[in-house]
Amino acid sequence: MKFSDQLTEKLLTFASKVASQKHMCAVKNAFTSLMPVIITGSFCTLITNVVCATEGNGISLGKLPGMQWLSMFTDWFNAANYATLNFFTVAAVVLIGLELGRLNRQEGFMPGIIALCSFVSCLPSVVQVTHNDVVIDVSGVIGKDYTASRGLFLGIVIALVSVEIYTKLVNSGAMKITMPDSVPGNVANSFNVLFPSMATVLICALFNFITTKVFGMSLYTIIYTFLQTPLEKVMQGLPGLLILMLVAQVFWSIGIHGNQIIKPVRDPLLNAAILANTELVGQGITEISKLNIINMSFWDTYMSLGGSGCTIGLLIAIFLFSKRGDYRAIAKLETAPAIFEINEPMTFGLPIVLNPLLVLPFIITPLVTGTFAYFMTKIGFAGVCVYAMPWTTPPILSAWLSTGGSIGAIITQLLCILLSIAIYTPFVILANKAQDATA
Repeated sequence: MKFSDQLTEKLLTFASKVASQKHMCAVKNAFTSLMPVIITGSFCTLITNVVCATEGNGISLGKLPGMQWLSMFTDWFNAANYATLNFFTVAAVVLIGLELGRLNRQEGFMPGIIALCSFVSCLPSVVQVTHNDVVIDVSGVIGKDYTASRGLFLGIVIALVSVEIYTKLVNSGAMKITMPDSVPGNVANSFNVLFPSMATVLICALFNFITTKVFGMSLYTIIYTFLQTPLEKVMQGLPGLLILMLVAQVFWSIGIHGNQIIKPVRDPLLNAAILANTELVGQGITEISKLNIINMSFWDTYMSLGGSGCTIGLLIAIFLFSKRGDYRAIAKLETAPAIFEINEPMTFGLPIVLNPLLVLPFIITPLVTGTFAYFMTKIGFAGVCVYAMPWTTPPILSAWLSTGGSIGAIITQLLCILLSIAIYTPFVILANKAQDATA
């Protein structure tokens, strides 16, 4: 067996194990379901800043003469934003609990409820606020830091651990309360899981109690400091981003959906980054140094133009330089989907998958465009992506919306498209020669 065949077989085996790993699946499915929530919150902040705002920097419809009345809608959109982005982690905990419960054959809503209760039991219930330069402890409340993006990793860990504990206790049958047959089924089921539910929440709360007493730090502080922050620094930096994209493209090149493989790692980190940006912009903070340049919207805006591999460049290069009838026929079919960042017809139709001529530019192009866009944003030419967009948002529109109207971002995206064309063109010409040689 050739080395390339052995490598492909090993990658297929690895991808299969990752794709079927239940905890990865639970996180991936939960974040897929959460996209409407993220996008709703981002759009509300966008509308507040570019429509309703009457003060501050930036362009806003409310600043035009006679349009100040739009500010009356600010509280409306702020309320929707608060309900979505500031409770994002709560929604994630419930959905992860439900998904893992389903995979553990624990049907119903109980796994999600248990995950949420266990998560809340691990949160500090005292928040410090400053009033007239005096710091005041307010008890019996939960700070939004814990329920927004900063509490995300604690939420993921607690949701996974609590549902696993709950499942094992239920399946053991040791805590089951058997009710007479005369008792209604829903009542009997509630008593069946009574003690497992109680034990799970108490175990999670006890663990947080012990860590607080022993280490002087809550479980939230430990996970945020020693897990979430280091991972964010790696994955929200350019090297980490490029490694993540490289892994995705390698899997794509052998016919495996690369984004699905990296999704459990990518989505929590990059979505947390875009949510943090949205929150900061809502507070009037727009300095590049305080925002996360790399986030989910950055990935979609600059590194997935036309779909994975930035194949919009390949599409245009085929129309400009290809003499192959099969390539041009596939390109015509791909034109409409490419506008909405869908490229499976081209990926599997040309094909790109396992094609020695096209695999290399397919892997390289998003790495180049991502690096270019990063430095264009770093120097301040392009605005930082601060709003979550649907990944199917067409080019130009995605750059404008995700950055809140940055012309520099639109120009940068157009330059990324030109770069992708330049990278793919030599390989399209080689494909012409390859066809001539076999004719």
